[in-house]
Amino acid sequence: QVQLVESGGGQVQAGGSLRLSCAHSPTILTIHSMGWYRQAPGKGREFLASIDDRGRVRYGDSVEGRFTISKDAAQDSVSLQISDLQPRDSARYLCNLMSGRAEYWGPGTQVTVSF
Repeated sequence: QVQLVESGGGQVQAGGSLRLSCAHSPTILTIHSMGWYRQAPGKGREFLASIDDRGRVRYGDSVEGRFTISKDAAQDSVSLQISDLQPRDSARYLCNLMSGRAEYWGPGTQVTVSF
């Protein structure tokens, strides 16, 4: 059973930064891509960024250059660095993993931005 666990969310003031991390288990797994989405109350799930097994990166149209996705040397986790956070960025941030035809989601980590 694949499990994803996100961390790094919290409450920040506008203009601040956060680094979200997503770890998966078990470690023996063929990963084709890992990525980040977010979902605000009453809204659909929004694609933010992904990185595949070759290190190729994609960003969503709404990212505005403030988001940077990366994976660690052991490739057991993926991070999302977010700068200049704004209240509109408040949402639950979800990690996604694609392995073949299987897709896995973490429970998410909450990010709340206030003025």
